[in-house]
Amino acid sequence: MGEPPSESFLKKYCREYKEFWAERFPFTDIYSRFISREEPLPPWSESDVNEFVASDPVHGSTLKTAREATNIALAGGAIGAISTAGFAWKYSRSLHGAGLSFVAGAVFGWTFGQEIANHWYQLYRLDTMTAQVKFMEWWENKCQRRS
Repeated sequence: MGEPPSESFLKKYCREYKEFWAERFPFTDIYSRFISREEPLPPWSESDVNEFVASDPVHGSTLKTAREATNIALAGGAIGAISTAGFAWKYSRSLHGAGLSFVAGAVFGWTFGQEIANHWYQLYRLDTMTAQVKFMEWWENKCQRRS
């Protein structure tokens, strides 16, 4: 007779599903060693980031540019949240409507701000993920040397 399958259909499907999405979102594998630590990395300050920028001319400038782009996205999120919630409150006087508009406006404003920053700083030409990973590795090594 035939051999029983080594893996059930459901387990095989789940494994293939995870592999499929892992190929499309590689940041889960790249950042997992920093996120899934037994002891988390200590928080860093702006002076630590500036020290990294000064020590690594290639990845440091990319990280600095990405952080500046995040500030634009944050401003876009704040503008979007406040303006949409304000319009919703002005025309409906509904607290839950204004709250939902606040959340949706924050998401849309953040996205729009990130796109503006992406084109303004030409982030599509830079490898920001590598710069962030290099910073995390640098910070991990620096914290290990302190200990």
